[in-house]
Amino acid sequence: MIKHALPVTRAADFSAWYQSVIAEADLAEESGVRGCMVIRPWGYGIWERVQRLLDDRIKATGHENCYFPLFIPLSYFEKEAEHVEGFAKEMAVVTHHRLKADATGRLQPDPESKLEEPLVVRPTSETVIGTAFARWVQSWRDLPVLINQWANVVRWEMRTRMFLRTSEFLWQEGHTAHATADEAHEETLRILEVYRSFAEECLALHVVAGEKPENERFPGAVETWSIEAMMGDGKALQAGTSHFLGTNFAHAQNIRFQNADGQLELANTTSWGVSTRMIGAVIMVHGDDDGLCCPPRIAPWQVVIVPMLRDKPEDAAIVDYCRTLQAELAASRALGEPVRALLDLKPVKSTTKRWNWIKKGAPLVIEVGGRDVEGGNVSVIRRDELYREDGKLDARVVARDAFVGEAAGTLEAIQAALHARSTAALKANIVPLSDWAAVEATFAEDQKNPGWVDVAWCRPTGAELDQVVERLKALKLTIRNAPMGQTGEGAVTCIFTGKPAVERVLIGRAY
Repeated sequence: MIKHALPVTRAADFSAWYQSVIAEADLAEESGVRGCMVIRPWGYGIWERVQRLLDDRIKATGHENCYFPLFIPLSYFEKEAEHVEGFAKEMAVVTHHRLKADATGRLQPDPESKLEEPLVVRPTSETVIGTAFARWVQSWRDLPVLINQWANVVRWEMRTRMFLRTSEFLWQEGHTAHATADEAHEETLRILEVYRSFAEECLALHVVAGEKPENERFPGAVETWSIEAMMGDGKALQAGTSHFLGTNFAHAQNIRFQNADGQLELANTTSWGVSTRMIGAVIMVHGDDDGLCCPPRIAPWQVVIVPMLRDKPEDAAIVDYCRTLQAELAASRALGEPVRALLDLKPVKSTTKRWNWIKKGAPLVIEVGGRDVEGGNVSVIRRDELYREDGKLDARVVARDAFVGEAAGTLEAIQAALHARSTAALKANIVPLSDWAAVEATFAEDQKNPGWVDVAWCRPTGAELDQVVERLKALKLTIRNAPMGQTGEGAVTCIFTGKPAVERVLIGRAY
């Protein structure tokens, strides 16, 4: 029986396992403020890789980075009633600008420092960026405006979970303004595809891209599109969203331009974003009972070299051998970039270092001892194939030159293998159903990890949609999205209303 590195298994307690991975892999820790986390170097290193790779893709579509203030005047939100209603319960508000000690010496807001207008700590930036767009856009020649910012936001969550749902989190948010609705809609779908391909190619996550139902739209949006990923427990995670806002925000914020005929028109706008919850998705999809298994594209270090030192004279030769190996690896390329190789010389037992890096999810862990130096070899541990059939750790002895020559191919194979696993798990856990009774049976209390169901529906609205939402809520379910590329085949009768269906949607429990 294999003795795993974590104190709890995925199968026994998925929630506790998730927290254990975060702790044992040194990804993040509690900060002292409810719902906020300290992201440790390994976790932040993963986020930096996400930033770099995604930023390149965003810029390749013509967008420029900028930065807007953390504090937004309350009056900006009041211009857009539906938007502010959607975020009202989550807003953190600044009302004073100074503290003062009371008679007991305790600090409290100074009554004389009350702000003339409360400031909202940024929950999202449509309002403040829309106000800027109103200044920037005067003529059709000023369009389109294509910007993005990397920032932190605050949404005062009641139930928090590290990376997945925190009161403060890191993200990117893109905002654009266009002359026509068609251009804005095309932009919305272009970014959705950027997110989909990024998740597939960089995070090794198989996702479903599609449109959200009316009740799940971003506050104030005409359409909301998402990529949905299936976690290891069968629940869904909304991994990214792209919103077509039409002229709703432009009307509220007076984003108008003079067209080529000299007439004033409202601009059409979009907004879109992904956040640090993507790291949560990577943990829940690729993690196992020994910790995180990090896809090579986003691993801060793809190869970690652990010298087996014994405080003996031959240690110097082992370290020199490892330094040469590190240099050889760094001179090679994998997945389009130089290989990121680390030589771990911390004064810690080599076996402890080995397991620390396994728990962190380093794609390749290389051990080098005296015999390896004498034979010109290395001992290779591939993180996604950790054990042999007999349950023992699979540390393969390979000639150093052969390993260096094969390292790039091995990293690419690991990336592909993780994506293949994610794809297989998602496809195996989506079940088409044709009636509501089957949905109820699938998500009965005794069903563990039921995955998602694929059903036909007619896009109900108003009171009819409210009734659908209530039926789903009773089973703790939500409609995730209507997958793109549907032909209408199989969408016969809506399971909720009995009316002719227009498409199929995915339903499941979600984070």
